[in-house]
Amino acid sequence: MNENEINNNIVEQEESSIDFGKIFKDLLKHKRLYFIVLPVAFVLAAIYALGQPNFYSCTVKLSPELSSTRSSGGLASLASSFGINLSSSAAGMGSEALFPTLYPDLMNSTDFKTSLFEVPVTIEGNKKKGEKDRTMSYYDYLSKEQKKPWWSAAIGGTMKAIASLFGTKKEETKEAIDPFRLTKKQSAIVKALDRLVVCDVDKKTMVITINVTDQNAVICATMADTVKNRLQNFITEYRTSKARVDLEYNQMLYKEAKARYDKARRMYADFVDHNQDIMLESVRQRQTELENEMQLQYNAYQQVAAQLLAAEAKVQQETPAFTTLQSATVPVVKAGPKRAQMCLIFLFLAFLGTTAYILYKEDDLKQLVGLS
Repeated sequence: MNENEINNNIVEQEESSIDFGKIFKDLLKHKRLYFIVLPVAFVLAAIYALGQPNFYSCTVKLSPELSSTRSSGGLASLASSFGINLSSSAAGMGSEALFPTLYPDLMNSTDFKTSLFEVPVTIEGNKKKGEKDRTMSYYDYLSKEQKKPWWSAAIGGTMKAIASLFGTKKEETKEAIDPFRLTKKQSAIVKALDRLVVCDVDKKTMVITINVTDQNAVICATMADTVKNRLQNFITEYRTSKARVDLEYNQMLYKEAKARYDKARRMYADFVDHNQDIMLESVRQRQTELENEMQLQYNAYQQVAAQLLAAEAKVQQETPAFTTLQSATVPVVKAGPKRAQMCLIFLFLAFLGTTAYILYKEDDLKQLVGLS
């Protein structure tokens, strides 16, 4: 039994072994197919890669001030070295509702994206050709000035030509932007901003990274700086909203208290001026009443003034500080497309496809997949 089992195993190994020599000969037999397929794949890859428009990338990095780190900065920094984020848990239990990890969700909101539509951008003209700079909204730039591959432009032009044959050409009218109900064109621009404007937050260091991609280097840097400023303004307004409401209320109380004090002061001064030579007790009593009223209003005025100063200090205290780790800079080198990499991928896929076809044709594919 043992000898028979050994013989059977030897036979099975011989049957299941792969004849690499035969496979190599089969591939060499069809080498002309490689000489046809690979050049064609390279030409197609070059046409596809050269048709893709260039684009640039600009990155901005911010480090926000966290309220929770004021009291537990040392412990949080020690815990972060072990991959534990104590500041996030502390902020979740505290009054900080808009934590930095929520900033990407904020920037992905439709309200934030539509707020970028009216940002003015400038396309610099070619001075040598006498072209002038053109300024337009970011929405008009994305909808009208984006370069497309030649095949997309050709298909789009053909569709417009066909549509013009069967209908009258409608004049384009600028529609109001309503985040609650966007048009198809506006919705397409919002979806395009998903890949053009990206925000990421490092959960350990809480560093905010804003990356903007665009076909124009200057507009790329302009929008990166604009998005950074708008994010800072939104966070500042959120963090100081309650303090600013309290400040407005204290300003109103201050104006009312000052008006009452000024009125009491004028009444007392007028009464004293008109009754200097009168020694009646009723006059003295009235003077004392007016003096007490003036002093009472003055004390109230002083108290409200102190509250106003405290409210102003509170707004300043709640205003978050941002440290810019990396500012927006006009990129000088394009970020893509990586045409050489595209060509290599096309050639690799063509090589694999051709090899698989030859192995299937020569019935060698069964050996590779383990079929007998």
